[in-house]
Amino acid sequence: MLTNLTIALDMMGGDYGPRSSIPAAVSAVNAHANLTLILCGNEQVISKELESLDSLSHPRLIIRHCSEIVTNACEPAVAVRSKKDSSMRVALDLVKSGEAQACVSSGNTGALFFMAHYVLKMLPGVKRPALISSVPTERKNPVYLLDLGANVHCDSEILYQFGLMGSVVAGQALGCDNPRVSLLNIGAEDIKGHDDIKHAAQLMQQSPHINYIGYSEGSDIFTGKADVIVCEGFVGNVALKTCEGIAKLIMNKFSKALEKHLIYKCMAFILSPIIKKLYKRVNPDQYNGASLVGLRGIVVKSHGNASAKAFQAAIDEAVKEVERQLPTKIAAIFEKTHSKDTVANQ
Repeated sequence: MLTNLTIALDMMGGDYGPRSSIPAAVSAVNAHANLTLILCGNEQVISKELESLDSLSHPRLIIRHCSEIVTNACEPAVAVRSKKDSSMRVALDLVKSGEAQACVSSGNTGALFFMAHYVLKMLPGVKRPALISSVPTERKNPVYLLDLGANVHCDSEILYQFGLMGSVVAGQALGCDNPRVSLLNIGAEDIKGHDDIKHAAQLMQQSPHINYIGYSEGSDIFTGKADVIVCEGFVGNVALKTCEGIAKLIMNKFSKALEKHLIYKCMAFILSPIIKKLYKRVNPDQYNGASLVGLRGIVVKSHGNASAKAFQAAIDEAVKEVERQLPTKIAAIFEKTHSKDTVANQ
């Protein structure tokens, strides 16, 4: 564990802004004794929220005033050009300068993607950054899914690079040297899928740095068949949002069913420990925090409608990534693959 850890938060992003990010920040510094948070946003608004939680004078909560906000309606290009004093941009600048070791934002995904790319730049050899997050499975360990929306269309080389980065992330998170990597496809047979998927499969199969196990279908996501599932951003985003929607639907229907009859209420009381454990297992809030990997810095994207608990989960994810030094480990893998390709082409 690092002695001192500093993370910059975009406090003004998302649907709820400081209403969710401030309680999350207070809980996070109380949970991590080595953590300092730089709260980027409107100083007056942030101070008021902190005061309501008796945390205005907390020594590890530092306010950095920003005069601008990147709204959900803001075009990414406009955000990069004209929102230089926004809470999102200032948080990223703090990572670039080394004052912070990671950035967390629940703001405009497109703007965060382009702004992070512009400010932090890519790691050597990486073509595109990717959003990656974990999804619960039938087994003890989750599966890591990427890309989740940063890149709508991907060619075979980009999908292959996602496999490399996903393998590093899963390996560090799960503590395994050889995580199983799969490509999301419309079927498990080799003849299925478009040319980029097929070529990406060949590249992964030939790579000594990827334990490629073949294609996965949508129904395989939750089985634990793979530790990493690679796909284009359009597909990944739809898959993730569908997963979250199904989890909420099941729990909502289950709760309503328990309220209908007295006998069900009695059963719910008796089974409450099991129900709470099940809900904790599938609750999307605990999986909040998609990492934008492939950059020269750590950026974690929280859901725009994240609750305080969910935003804290994103902060916790950033803490883990700083401790694991993910950019350094991803850069090392790309250096190895580049060296191999250079030798092969000589």
